[in-house]
Amino acid sequence: MGNDGENVNKRTVVFPARPKKKKRTGLWIFLGLLAAVFLLALLVGDYENENPYPQTPYVSVMYIEGEIGDSNYDTFGSPYGYQHGWTMDQLAMLADDPDNRGILFYVDSPGGAVYQSDELYLAICEYKEKTGRPVYVYMGPYGTSGAYYASVAADKIYANRNTWTGSIGVTIGTVFDFSRLLDRYGIEPHTVDTGEMKSVGNGWDELTKEQETYLEGLVDEAYDQFVGVVAQERNMTEERVRELADGRIYTARQAKELGLVDEIGTMEEAEAAMCREYGLEDCAFWDNRYYYSSDLDLMDLLHLFGKSEQKENAAQVQAKAGENMEDPLKYLYTMP
Repeated sequence: MGNDGENVNKRTVVFPARPKKKKRTGLWIFLGLLAAVFLLALLVGDYENENPYPQTPYVSVMYIEGEIGDSNYDTFGSPYGYQHGWTMDQLAMLADDPDNRGILFYVDSPGGAVYQSDELYLAICEYKEKTGRPVYVYMGPYGTSGAYYASVAADKIYANRNTWTGSIGVTIGTVFDFSRLLDRYGIEPHTVDTGEMKSVGNGWDELTKEQETYLEGLVDEAYDQFVGVVAQERNMTEERVRELADGRIYTARQAKELGLVDEIGTMEEAEAAMCREYGLEDCAFWDNRYYYSSDLDLMDLLHLFGKSEQKENAAQVQAKAGENMEDPLKYLYTMP
């Protein structure tokens, strides 16, 4: 009863509870990762693929590092070290650049495939013939086998006092014969091919004397080419080169005494000698080194961490093809 004596009906109004907001943890994690990758793309974007050439007289300092082959890729599909196509392009562009006055190669390589080593050698020779400009080589820790093959195209070879060089020779790799092991366990392989030499060295069939002779013929031809190039460029007889070319490595001191390199010194001493002998005192020595740029785009962001389908496929093709894409004959010293 109210104060005025009248009955008052009281009603309780119950409001429905507000629905709890759903946690969107996964969305926030995804957006956070996307933002992180975007920032990474901005940072990597400053990592240029090649150095711009200066507009003043300069000597290009180029680098032959790692195994000489078509390309080198790491586990994640990113290129590193020596890149053959890029190097060939640079040599062609340097030859057409009027501000370029010469090339100094820094070499730290055990060698590599016969094909790419010879193509690099010929490209250096072509640069010299076309321009008349000097080419010097400075060897760091290693300048062996295919790296030495390419280096002899230079007008002068400098070596660090701790350099290992030489290793003049050819390898086709190690051929394993598991046929006796399979026979011991009663396993009989059957290789279907069109001829005895088609599947030579497959490991499961016995390596015949004829097959071994066939492989040796391939190696000998590449070896003769190597010997001829060294003899021509180092002003030696082929007989003398063959005496030195049993595959062994030489220290810098030994190589100089044998006439395989010209001088022992530092990189700075090689630069100074090049300037002095060719009147290049007014030239800068300009680093021309391959840099990998991921060039992240929208598809890279969607794949996260900068690997697009196109790059993945390129790396997969390289990995799957393996030795099938390379010359199996190598001017390569296998480091201990």
